[in-house]
Amino acid sequence: MDYILTTDKITKKFKHVTAVDEVSIHVVRGEVYGLIGRNGAGKTTLLKMLATLSFPTSGSFTITGAQGEGKQAMMPKVGVLIEDPGIYQNLTAFQNLKAKALAFGVQDENYLNQLLALVGLANVGKKSVKNFSLGMKQRLGIALAMVNSPDLLLLDEPINGLDPQGIAEIRTLIKRLCTERKITIIISSHILDELAKIADRYGIIHQGKLVDEATNADLASRCKAYAFFRTNDAEKTKAVLASIGITDYTYTGDHFEIRQKVDEMGEISMALAKADVQTLEMRKEGQSLEEYYFQLTGGEKNV
Repeated sequence: MDYILTTDKITKKFKHVTAVDEVSIHVVRGEVYGLIGRNGAGKTTLLKMLATLSFPTSGSFTITGAQGEGKQAMMPKVGVLIEDPGIYQNLTAFQNLKAKALAFGVQDENYLNQLLALVGLANVGKKSVKNFSLGMKQRLGIALAMVNSPDLLLLDEPINGLDPQGIAEIRTLIKRLCTERKITIIISSHILDELAKIADRYGIIHQGKLVDEATNADLASRCKAYAFFRTNDAEKTKAVLASIGITDYTYTGDHFEIRQKVDEMGEISMALAKADVQTLEMRKEGQSLEEYYFQLTGGEKNV
């Protein structure tokens, strides 16, 4: 696996509070890594350490296999948007980019205009940023994080506070950055439904600890709904399932877990009855991604 970033039991303590507690994540190059957790879970603190805006109390992290001085050499290839994007409100979008570019020694104004076009701000002209919507400011913040042509982008709650249109725009932009620019993105959020639309892999953080790390496929497998059936004749049941085209099921020795036609349990039960198979127990099992998250964190549905 080609990891662009890994952490090894990275920890951050503030006096008697452990904000990040021995977290080890694995970010694959070219993917969107979703860092999910409630407000105060430790997401921002972790991202600040990865951006070298804060230093670990213990543990370490590696970028493209480099640590120490080698890691410092890689940091200019990391783009960061954490909390306030540092926008000059009285300047235009282009002037903000130009100021950031000077700090990185970037002099290609054509490239800056390309960035504005990429984030959907090509036509804002001389409009001051103070007159931008929140969504426009967030997109400008992402453009600012892109000035140094990063390989890795760290985005902290970029959709927080946005309206549905603004959320959709940021979501589309993140997908484009990953697929078209081949940028690896770590994005933190407490809005699980939105993160699920763009992330390839997840790290779930609760009270500073990493409680799970999984791919989309892993979560789909864990959360997939199935029909629970217990009958009086296992062999006849298998024959009936085959006759109605159901092949994706398991038999535990006590009951069947059927993963096809989950919403058509009545049809399955009728087919069994016609074959003189008695259904002793029938119910729908499994959980949604949200339910799985709350199971891990022991919380209620109020993220």
